[in-house]
Amino acid sequence: MLAVMLRPSFPIRTERLLLRPFQTDDLEALYAMQSRDDVTRYLEWGPRSRDEAQQMLDRLMRMTAIDDHSNALRLAALLPSSGTLIGDFSLWRVSHEHNQGEIGFVVHPDHHGHGYGTEGAALLLRLGFEQARLHRIMGRCDARNVASARLMEKLGMRQEAHLRENELLKGEWTDELIYAMLDREWMAAG
Repeated sequence: MLAVMLRPSFPIRTERLLLRPFQTDDLEALYAMQSRDDVTRYLEWGPRSRDEAQQMLDRLMRMTAIDDHSNALRLAALLPSSGTLIGDFSLWRVSHEHNQGEIGFVVHPDHHGHGYGTEGAALLLRLGFEQARLHRIMGRCDARNVASARLMEKLGMRQEAHLRENELLKGEWTDELIYAMLDREWMAAG
């Protein structure tokens, strides 16, 4: 098995985004995003208080690499022109043995519909496949979250499963969609 190492140089620029580790001064922007019902609707957790957002930020700031000591890379996405934090992008190593990862993404609703989610998530796949040398990367979403499912399809990920009522989310049984891509599929699409 290959050793998985991902310690990017920051910041990382895409065509329209600047991605970097979360910082102490991101609290207000993170809270503004995580305190919204429309952001947390399909997530396991509900709107966060300022104290909960601070606790989360404290954890996020330590997620800067995938190596022998850490399994998560969590990046703040900013618009370079204004410095506005518009999203939260994640890559986790979910299995050492099977060399697999998972992506996650949240974009502030004020910035939906501009392709920022696709751009940031494509960066995660690139980092995961080309730098961390993961074999398979998956993404999951509530089946009602059509926008997230579409985003993963745009990335070239294929739907592998539709799990019926597999999670009790905020008191309601919900379906979950699982998408994935293999390293060779990423390289072939490149």
